[in-house]
Amino acid sequence: MLGDAARRRRAAEQRVLSVYEDELIRYRARVQAVRVRRDRARAGRRWWTWLRLSLTAWREKRGIPRPPVPAAGHRTDLEEKIVAGIAGEQLVATELGRALDDDWTLLRGYRNRRGEIDQLLLGPRGLFAIEVKNLNATVHVDGDRWRADKYDNYGNLVEQRPVADRMGRSPSVQLNEPADDLERFLAERGQPAGIQRVVVLAHRRSALGRISNPTVLALASPGDLLLLIGNSASRLDRGQRATIAALIRRDHEFHGQRRRTGTRPPR
Repeated sequence: MLGDAARRRRAAEQRVLSVYEDELIRYRARVQAVRVRRDRARAGRRWWTWLRLSLTAWREKRGIPRPPVPAAGHRTDLEEKIVAGIAGEQLVATELGRALDDDWTLLRGYRNRRGEIDQLLLGPRGLFAIEVKNLNATVHVDGDRWRADKYDNYGNLVEQRPVADRMGRSPSVQLNEPADDLERFLAERGQPAGIQRVVVLAHRRSALGRISNPTVLALASPGDLLLLIGNSASRLDRGQRATIAALIRRDHEFHGQRRRTGTRPPR
């Protein structure tokens, strides 16, 4: 996603530069044409025409197109949002890596036909689907409607906006749609593992506000996620975990090949 956003930004910058270069070519052609006519008037001793064309050439020279402001590699708002998301995901992965042993597997970026799950954590205490939000805000949840309130250093509310992806899906919908599909896929293949769905706020200044009718579990920090894992009543033995991990990878590859080729590969 970050690569796609950067490519779109560079393409937009190139289009702006191309427009400027075209304008510069037309400007130079206009100035040169006026100069030729002025010089011919002088050679023919047509002084009034020469004076008029001299003034025209002066005005044309002042109308040089302004070059575009160099972007200097500055990211767009979308790129900054994606970078923040990556940082949040890495923070959660690092915290999990410090606390959990080799009986646990973290699968990042799993995708199926319903969407993407940031992280799938598979271990002795079950399967967890994790959506990470790196928001410097207080997040309120009402069912599948999420809102972020941002405050300044004096406690004044300065921004209030819905929390949603580019398709308008809240974090809980983003997580539940692919998790439902994965749960169905595993059950159809003899591994009915219930997936625990968790949205983790990773930013150090994030907080949870009012929560009502949640469809996933919202947690205010990676530390809360570790407490949830430690208290989980689910149990998966080593053989189950190996089978589930293989099925998840297989499903991810299936959908990846389908997106690349546009065809339905054998499953």
